[in-house]
Amino acid sequence: MIPVVNSKNEKIKEVNLLEGFEVKDISLKLLHQTVVNKLASEREGNAYAKPRAEVDYSTRKLFKQKGTGRARAGSRKSPVRVGGGTTHGPLPRDYSYTLPKKLKKRALIDAANLKAGEGNIIVIDDFGLTGIKTKTMVEVLKKLGVNKSALILIGDKNEIIEKSAGNIPGVKVMNVRHPNVYDMLNHEKVIIMEKDIALFREALKWN
Repeated sequence: MIPVVNSKNEKIKEVNLLEGFEVKDISLKLLHQTVVNKLASEREGNAYAKPRAEVDYSTRKLFKQKGTGRARAGSRKSPVRVGGGTTHGPLPRDYSYTLPKKLKKRALIDAANLKAGEGNIIVIDDFGLTGIKTKTMVEVLKKLGVNKSALILIGDKNEIIEKSAGNIPGVKVMNVRHPNVYDMLNHEKVIIMEKDIALFREALKWN
């Protein structure tokens, strides 16, 4: 059971947030795989070195073929010369790969259970914001026990919450319908509004 609190962190009631999604054995290996997959999909992979065909130099022969006592050389673009093209250099590539849908869903359930077990999921009835006010949001988060970072999951688009939290370092606002393992684990607290509990449970379903 997780307490439902108000903006002053006063307990109102309790709710079984993960009803039907409780797990006894949390797979840290699975969580690790999912986080690595997320980071790999965001990796740019744009390292690139020009081969000799793309190095922009004149094609003039560097010096005559015979009579200099030097090794013959036909092009400044040769990989053996300073400033020449690169042989077998890095090329742009896509590091992303796909994980099975059920595996990702199970990882999300494990992440939610892990945060709940640590007491780091907060269910709030309302932030009590009457307008866009960063200072007020900071005060609310402080009362909720947020010291480092927080992931705020909201259902419908809420400009007041989004803009009030937008400039606070370490605070991220995300749609409750699309949570991910990386952001849940990467933030100290996960904050969910009471009215969006059903949407959060829907996001945890297998299909």
